[in-house]
Amino acid sequence: MSTSRRRPTRQQAAVAAQLERSEDFRSAQDLHARLREEGSTVGLATVYRTLTALAESGEVDVLRTDDGEAVYRMCSTGHHHHLVCRDCGRTVEIEGPAVERWTERVAGEHGFTDVGHTLELFGRCADCSAARA
Repeated sequence: MSTSRRRPTRQQAAVAAQLERSEDFRSAQDLHARLREEGSTVGLATVYRTLTALAESGEVDVLRTDDGEAVYRMCSTGHHHHLVCRDCGRTVEIEGPAVERWTERVAGEHGFTDVGHTLELFGRCADCSAARA
């Protein structure tokens, strides 16, 4: 968690550490279950509060799945997008220079400044595609 605030509690540190060990996006419920499997007594409400704080500070990325569930992932710094497998959740960080140029052009055409955007791509990874064949 951000060092600009007070030191995280043991439970908050456990949530952050669990998220750091995962390469893919995870739901609060999934993180909570993994923590419980490891013997942690972190409550689900603490998991949600910690994830919210991490997202607000920019330390984790959040996206919504097709069914509207929020999922979280520790990500690299800087602006990027994600390519996410609908089946297994495998996630690849991608850059989209064409999207960035398009965003700037469209914003400028309409007189907008300080424009932000999110772009998430969902599909099926090679392994999951092969398993369906």
